[in-house]
Amino acid sequence: MGVRGIRGAITIENDTQAEIVSATKLLLEEMVSRNGVRADDIASVFITTTEDIKAAFPAQAARLLDGWQYVPLMCAREIPVPGSLPRCIRVMMHVNTSKAASEIHHVFMRDAVQLRPDLSNRG
Repeated sequence: MGVRGIRGAITIENDTQAEIVSATKLLLEEMVSRNGVRADDIASVFITTTEDIKAAFPAQAARLLDGWQYVPLMCAREIPVPGSLPRCIRVMMHVNTSKAASEIHHVFMRDAVQLRPDLSNRG
């Protein structure tokens, strides 16, 4: 069994703790659902936000999910590239799996579908 990365991203309308946690929880749930991932399969999760998200750590959302108390989480800031998508939360989830790279379903929600339109319509 190897390790694969699952990409995900979602945007929020307002920089509030409630919205950050809610959107991140929705994204994480969709990522594990589409890929049949269990909490014990997750090696680590790296979460980034754009500069305009400051009200909360998105990793708080993971602590609301069953079985995630031992999942290693890290939050960081995205590079502030001019013209990049605002109010965006990005996730890189590393999972232990025997799936091929082509079998992984990456999840881009709301305005974040424009980040990877080639992957957004799969599964």
